Amino acid sequence: MELVFSDSAKKELESLPQELIALFLKHLEKMQETPPRKHMKHGISCHVEKVTKQARIIYNIEGGDIYILHCFAGHKEYERWYNSYK
Repeated sequence: MELVFSDSAKKELESLPQELIALFLKHLEKMQETPPRKHMKHGISCHVEKVTKQARIIYNIEGGDIYILHCFAGHKEYERWYNSYK
């Protein structure tokens, strides 16, 4: 599977601290090999991958590609985005 990054995901990933970028990249590699299928609640059509206790990757799977929508470093950013769907 190929990873396709949205513009916002690229910016979010580039603005992370170096040690957190390494964790995100490790998870992204793992997702390419065996994509997890954890759907979000409340009818949100995205998937979520937990990177650390607070960091998350938001993505969609379409065809043979994984579309990375967001890379959140902190829970507050993720929660703000998540609550916008409720």
